[in-house]
Order: sequence, then structure tokens, then C-alpha cells
Amino acid sequence: METVNKADRKNDIQNRLKRIEGQIKGLQRMIDEGKGCSDILIQVSAVKAAVNRVGILIFEEHSRGCLMDALGREDDGALDTLIDLMNRFLGSNISTGKIERD
Repeated sequence: METVNKADRKNDIQNRLKRIEGQIKGLQRMIDEGKGCSDILIQVSAVKAAVNRVGILIFEEHSRGCLMDALGREDDGALDTLIDLMNRFLGSNISTGKIERD
């Protein structure tokens, strides 16, 4: 598995956000120029996919840090917090109740 340092991950996310910014400006231009709805919707779909990918990368980074901290402190609640964050990120309204362990 390839090891990527934190600065490289941050740089990757920043570059992705700059590309998304360009895509958004392109969408605005398409609307101003009266491009067809199907072409615009295809680009909207591409922007959504790119934003979702950035969210996943940020979530992955947060998860690594959160879990490493929790392991160091033996914090059982950190996993519940992480699951709640994942549900919010995914737009889920599912409530996670803590399962009692024997």
C-alpha cells in the first residue's frame, strides 16, 4: 500500500477543489451561453461526483486521525462519533444507537 503524507493529501484535495471551481465556472458559462439542458446536467453530475470524491478523501483523513486518537486513549465513543459523522456525510437520517456488549 502506498504511503501518502499529509501535505500531499492536502495538496491533492486543494487541486481537486480548484478543478471543481473551474467546472462550476464552466457551468455558469454554459448557462449564460444557453447550452442545452442535457449538456448542463451532465456537467452538474460531474461536479457532484467530484465534490463527493473530495468529501470521501476528507472523511478518510478524519477517520484515520480519529481512530488513531481513539486507539491511543482507548475511547469506545470515538467509533460512535465516527459513525454519526459518516451518516451525516452520506445524508442518512438513521440514528445509531450504541449496542451493548457483553
